[in-house]
Amino acid sequence: MNPTQGPIIEVKISDDGSTTFYRPDIDEHYHSTHGALQESMHIFINAGLKHLPGKAIRILEVGFGTGLNALLTLLEAPDKEIVYHTLERYPLSPQMVSKINYPQRLKHPDAQTFFNLMHQARWDTPRAITPHFELLKMEQDLLTYRPDSLFDLIYFDAFGPDKQPELWTPAVFEKLGKAMRPGGILTTYSVKGTVKRALKSAGFTIEKIPGPPGKREIIRATKI
Repeated sequence: MNPTQGPIIEVKISDDGSTTFYRPDIDEHYHSTHGALQESMHIFINAGLKHLPGKAIRILEVGFGTGLNALLTLLEAPDKEIVYHTLERYPLSPQMVSKINYPQRLKHPDAQTFFNLMHQARWDTPRAITPHFELLKMEQDLLTYRPDSLFDLIYFDAFGPDKQPELWTPAVFEKLGKAMRPGGILTTYSVKGTVKRALKSAGFTIEKIPGPPGKREIIRATKI
Protein backbone atom coordinates (compact mmCIF):
# COMPACT_ATOMS: atom_id res chain seq x y z
CA MET A 1 0.00 0.00 0.00
CA ASN A 2 1.40 3.40 -0.89
CA PRO A 3 1.70 5.93 1.94
CA THR A 4 -1.34 8.13 2.30
CA GLN A 5 -0.88 11.65 1.02
CA GLY A 6 -0.25 13.57 4.19
CA PRO A 7 1.06 16.84 5.62
CA ILE A 8 4.45 18.43 5.07
CA ILE A 9 7.07 16.90 7.38
CA GLU A 10 10.49 18.39 8.16
CA VAL A 11 13.59 16.51 9.36
CA LYS A 12 15.11 17.60 12.67
CA ILE A 13 17.92 16.32 14.89
CA SER A 14 17.16 16.16 18.61
CA ASP A 15 19.64 17.00 21.35
CA ASP A 16 20.89 13.41 21.77
CA GLY A 17 21.77 13.28 18.08
CA SER A 18 18.82 11.13 17.02
CA THR A 19 16.34 11.99 14.28
CA THR A 20 12.90 13.39 14.82
CA PHE A 21 10.41 15.05 12.49
CA TYR A 22 8.40 18.24 12.69
CA ARG A 23 4.90 18.95 11.38
CA PRO A 24 4.54 22.70 10.84
CA ASP A 25 0.79 22.40 10.21
CA ILE A 26 0.23 21.57 13.88
CA ASP A 27 3.54 22.93 15.25
CA GLU A 28 4.44 19.54 16.73
CA HIS A 29 7.51 17.30 16.79
CA TYR A 30 7.31 13.51 16.57
CA HIS A 31 9.60 13.21 19.61
CA SER A 32 11.09 15.36 22.32
CA THR A 33 13.63 17.82 20.95
CA HIS A 34 15.71 17.01 24.06
CA GLY A 35 16.34 13.53 22.62
CA ALA A 36 14.18 11.16 20.60
CA LEU A 37 15.99 7.98 21.64
CA GLN A 38 16.19 8.77 25.33
CA GLU A 39 12.53 9.84 25.42
CA SER A 40 11.27 6.60 23.87
CA MET A 41 13.51 4.46 26.07
CA HIS A 42 12.32 6.23 29.21
CA ILE A 43 8.57 6.39 28.54
CA PHE A 44 7.80 3.25 26.58
CA ILE A 45 10.58 0.75 27.30
CA ASN A 46 11.69 1.46 30.87
CA ALA A 47 8.28 2.58 32.18
CA GLY A 48 6.24 0.11 30.14
CA LEU A 49 7.85 -2.92 28.52
CA LYS A 50 10.23 -3.66 31.39
CA HIS A 51 7.39 -3.62 33.92
CA LEU A 52 5.58 -6.56 32.32
CA PRO A 53 6.40 -10.08 33.49
CA GLY A 54 6.14 -13.15 31.34
CA LYS A 55 7.55 -14.26 28.02
CA ALA A 56 4.59 -13.46 25.74
CA ILE A 57 3.41 -9.85 25.31
CA ARG A 58 0.86 -8.27 23.00
CA ILE A 59 1.50 -4.58 22.35
CA LEU A 60 -0.60 -1.86 20.72
CA GLU A 61 1.12 1.34 19.68
CA VAL A 62 -0.85 4.48 18.87
CA GLY A 63 1.40 6.29 16.41
CA PHE A 64 3.97 4.17 14.51
CA GLY A 65 5.65 7.32 13.19
CA THR A 66 9.35 6.71 12.69
CA GLY A 67 9.23 3.14 13.98
CA LEU A 68 11.45 4.00 16.94
CA ASN A 69 9.28 2.42 19.64
CA ALA A 70 8.91 -0.79 17.66
CA LEU A 71 12.64 -1.02 17.01
CA LEU A 72 13.56 -0.40 20.65
CA THR A 73 11.00 -2.98 21.79
CA LEU A 74 12.56 -5.66 19.61
CA LEU A 75 16.12 -4.79 20.61
CA GLU A 76 15.33 -4.58 24.34
CA ALA A 77 13.30 -7.82 24.53
CA PRO A 78 14.81 -10.23 21.99
CA ASP A 79 13.83 -13.35 23.94
CA LYS A 80 10.18 -12.44 24.52
CA GLU A 81 7.39 -13.54 22.21
CA ILE A 82 5.96 -10.22 21.05
CA VAL A 83 2.96 -9.47 18.86
CA TYR A 84 3.14 -5.78 17.99
CA HIS A 85 0.19 -3.92 16.46
CA THR A 86 0.65 -0.28 15.52
CA LEU A 87 -1.57 2.45 14.06
CA GLU A 88 -0.48 5.23 11.75
CA ARG A 89 -2.70 7.57 9.75
CA TYR A 90 0.12 9.11 7.69
CA PRO A 91 2.94 6.63 6.99
CA LEU A 92 6.29 8.15 6.20
CA SER A 93 7.58 7.89 2.64
CA PRO A 94 10.67 5.77 1.93
CA GLN A 95 12.55 9.02 1.28
CA MET A 96 11.75 10.27 4.78
CA VAL A 97 12.57 6.91 6.37
CA SER A 98 16.00 6.99 4.71
CA LYS A 99 16.82 10.12 6.74
CA ILE A 100 16.33 8.38 10.10
CA ASN A 101 19.56 7.58 11.96
CA TYR A 102 18.40 5.32 14.81
CA PRO A 103 20.26 2.19 13.66
CA GLN A 104 23.51 4.15 13.54
CA ARG A 105 22.91 5.76 16.94
CA LEU A 106 21.94 2.48 18.61
CA LYS A 107 25.04 0.61 17.37
CA HIS A 108 23.30 -2.78 17.54
CA PRO A 109 24.59 -5.20 14.87
CA ASP A 110 21.07 -6.05 13.65
CA ALA A 111 19.40 -2.67 14.18
CA GLN A 112 19.57 -1.63 10.53
CA THR A 113 18.24 -4.98 9.30
CA PHE A 114 15.32 -4.96 11.73
CA PHE A 115 14.58 -1.29 11.01
CA ASN A 116 14.50 -1.93 7.25
CA LEU A 117 12.23 -4.96 7.64
CA MET A 118 9.79 -2.99 9.77
CA HIS A 119 9.49 -0.15 7.30
CA GLN A 120 9.39 -2.45 4.28
CA ALA A 121 6.61 -4.57 5.76
CA ARG A 122 3.31 -4.21 3.93
CA TRP A 123 0.59 -2.27 5.69
CA ASP A 124 -2.34 -4.22 7.14
CA THR A 125 -0.46 -7.52 6.74
CA PRO A 126 1.28 -9.32 9.64
CA ARG A 127 5.04 -9.69 9.17
CA ALA A 128 7.50 -11.76 11.21
CA ILE A 129 10.50 -9.50 11.76
CA THR A 130 12.19 -12.26 13.78
CA PRO A 131 10.91 -15.67 14.92
CA HIS A 132 9.89 -13.95 18.18
CA PHE A 133 8.53 -10.60 16.93
CA GLU A 134 5.45 -10.22 14.71
CA LEU A 135 4.55 -6.76 13.42
CA LEU A 136 1.18 -5.59 12.12
CA LYS A 137 1.16 -2.01 10.84
CA MET A 138 -2.34 -0.61 10.31
CA GLU A 139 -2.81 2.45 8.15
CA GLN A 140 -5.78 3.97 9.94
CA ASP A 141 -6.91 6.46 12.51
CA LEU A 142 -7.38 5.62 16.18
CA LEU A 143 -10.96 6.86 16.06
CA THR A 144 -11.97 4.29 13.44
CA TYR A 145 -9.84 1.48 14.87
CA ARG A 146 -11.74 -1.50 16.25
CA PRO A 147 -9.51 -3.73 18.41
CA ASP A 148 -9.90 -7.43 17.74
CA SER A 149 -7.60 -8.79 20.45
CA LEU A 150 -6.53 -8.13 24.04
CA PHE A 151 -3.27 -6.30 24.75
CA ASP A 152 -0.88 -6.36 27.67
CA LEU A 153 0.75 -3.03 26.90
CA ILE A 154 -0.23 0.15 25.05
CA TYR A 155 2.22 2.79 23.92
CA PHE A 156 0.05 5.89 23.63
CA ASP A 157 2.26 8.07 21.46
CA ALA A 158 -0.27 10.24 19.61
CA PHE A 159 0.35 13.93 19.04
CA GLY A 160 -0.41 16.00 22.13
CA PRO A 161 -3.88 16.68 23.55
CA ASP A 162 -3.58 20.34 22.57
CA LYS A 163 -3.00 19.33 18.93
CA GLN A 164 -5.33 16.32 18.59
CA PRO A 165 -7.78 16.54 21.52
CA GLU A 166 -10.16 14.06 19.87
CA LEU A 167 -7.65 11.25 20.55
CA TRP A 168 -7.40 11.89 24.31
CA THR A 169 -11.02 11.51 25.37
CA PRO A 170 -12.72 9.22 27.89
CA ALA A 171 -14.40 7.39 24.98
CA VAL A 172 -11.07 6.62 23.33
CA PHE A 173 -9.47 5.39 26.55
CA GLU A 174 -12.56 3.35 27.36
CA LYS A 175 -12.25 1.64 23.97
CA LEU A 176 -8.59 0.92 24.60
CA GLY A 177 -9.27 -0.25 28.13
CA LYS A 178 -11.74 -2.83 26.86
CA ALA A 179 -8.96 -4.14 24.60
CA MET A 180 -6.56 -4.70 27.51
CA ARG A 181 -6.04 -7.56 29.91
CA PRO A 182 -6.50 -6.80 33.63
CA GLY A 183 -3.19 -5.52 34.94
CA GLY A 184 -2.18 -4.26 31.51
CA ILE A 185 -0.13 -1.08 31.27
CA LEU A 186 -0.60 2.09 29.19
CA THR A 187 2.25 4.59 29.09
CA THR A 188 2.16 8.11 27.70
CA TYR A 189 4.06 11.35 27.99
CA SER A 190 1.13 13.68 28.77
CA VAL A 191 0.16 14.41 32.38
CA LYS A 192 -2.52 17.00 31.62
CA GLY A 193 -5.45 17.00 33.99
CA THR A 194 -7.87 16.18 31.20
CA VAL A 195 -5.79 13.13 30.27
CA LYS A 196 -5.64 11.85 33.84
CA ARG A 197 -9.38 12.30 34.29
CA ALA A 198 -10.10 10.56 30.98
CA LEU A 199 -7.96 7.58 31.94
CA LYS A 200 -9.52 7.30 35.39
CA SER A 201 -13.04 7.44 33.97
CA ALA A 202 -12.09 4.59 31.61
CA GLY A 203 -11.08 2.32 34.48
CA PHE A 204 -7.36 2.92 34.83
CA THR A 205 -5.33 3.64 37.93
CA ILE A 206 -2.86 6.47 37.41
CA GLU A 207 0.75 6.68 38.46
CA LYS A 208 2.82 9.78 37.79
CA ILE A 209 6.50 8.94 37.46
CA PRO A 210 9.60 11.04 36.67
CA GLY A 211 9.95 11.94 33.02
CA PRO A 212 12.92 12.04 30.63
CA PRO A 213 15.05 15.18 30.14
CA GLY A 214 12.80 18.14 29.43
CA LYS A 215 9.72 16.45 30.92
CA ARG A 216 9.06 16.56 34.68
CA GLU A 217 6.54 13.72 34.82
CA ILE A 218 4.87 11.08 32.66
CA ILE A 219 1.96 8.68 33.19
CA ARG A 220 1.90 4.96 33.68
CA ALA A 221 -1.72 3.78 33.79
CA THR A 222 -2.80 0.28 34.81
CA LYS A 223 -5.99 -1.41 33.70
CA ILE A 224 -7.98 -2.49 36.75
